[in-house]
Parts: sequence; structure tokens; C-alpha cells
Amino acid sequence: MTTIAVVSAGLSEPSSTRLLADRLAGSAVAAITADQPGGSVDVRHVELRPIAHEIVDAMLTGFAAPGLAAAQATVLEADAVVFVTPVFTAGVSGLAKSFLDVLDKDAMTDVPVLLAATGGTARHSLAIDHALRPVFAYLRAAVVPTGVFAATDDWGSPEDAAALDARIRRAGVDLAWAIRSSRRTPQRTDALPETVDFASLLGGLGH
Repeated sequence: MTTIAVVSAGLSEPSSTRLLADRLAGSAVAAITADQPGGSVDVRHVELRPIAHEIVDAMLTGFAAPGLAAAQATVLEADAVVFVTPVFTAGVSGLAKSFLDVLDKDAMTDVPVLLAATGGTARHSLAIDHALRPVFAYLRAAVVPTGVFAATDDWGSPEDAAALDARIRRAGVDLAWAIRSSRRTPQRTDALPETVDFASLLGGLGH
């Protein structure tokens, strides 16, 4: 079974950040199951808003309260992570960055990660590359090439919605590929060639 942790740093309810996170998770599940017929995917959601105070407390004390500890464990145990944050003034939310700050520095090593963000205008779209990717590079995560940014307009007209759907599908395929090739994923050994004993090899030389 493949486990995906979906981390959402949305600050409102309902949240476009959570909506985008759900759609990205669905796309990844569809791509994984298409690639591995009969396989199963366990999607585990981590909402940061309810544990915001615990995150701040952990930054001050170094101690993780139960809610934060559970969120950290979900990320640590996952085969892959979808990480989605709102963007304010061209930067990721402080809540999202603070959660990453209280993770163990080795927790994300080689973990396939899909990055996404939401914002009011497309002017924020580069935040994924200039604000998020460097953090995950420092954490040595295996970030997939396709990041998904959704501005307010992307939820509106049919044309914009279709373009967003296409980016979401591509990102899901990228994450499925990253999981399949991840160094954290046990590699199959049932396809190894059959071994032949040395005596049989010598016997064949007589023909």
C-alpha cells in the first residue's frame, strides 16, 4: 500500500488551499492505481490550522503537543507528501513554514513531494519556486518537477478551470512516477533472472 500525506496550510474554512490539496491527492491516486492495477493508496490529511498554536509552542519550547506530534508522524510515515500553502505578499504562509521548521531536519530525505500553492493573483505564482523549493531542497526531499499554483481566477471560467485541471493531472502523474522510482520504496525482486548452478553450466559444455 502507498501512503500519501496531504498537508494543507489553509487559514479559512472552507479553504481553496484544502480544495486544491484534495484534487491533487485525487489525481495522484488515479495515476498510481493506473500504473499499479490492484494497488491501494491510503491518503492521510494533515490540516495545520487546528494545530497552529501547537506549532508556535513547539518553536518556543522544542516540545510537540499531541496534535502536532500526530501530524509529524503522518508525514514521517508517508511514502509521499502533497504540500499546499496559501501565498501572501509573494511568500508562503508563516504557518506552513513554521510546520516545516519544527520537523526533524532528516524527516523528508528522499521523500517524493508535490508542491502547490493558492493565491489571489497569478503574480504570486513564482512563490513555489523561489520560496518553497529551496526549503524542500534543504530538507533533501525529492520534489517533483510540476508545481501547481491556483489563483482565484483559475476556479472561474471554463478555460481557466480546464487549464488548472491539466496541471493537476500532470502533477499527479509526476508524483506517481516519483513514488515508483523513489529510493525509499522497496524494489521488487521477483523479476530477477533464474540462477543456474555451476554443474549444469559445465554439463552444457559437452554438447
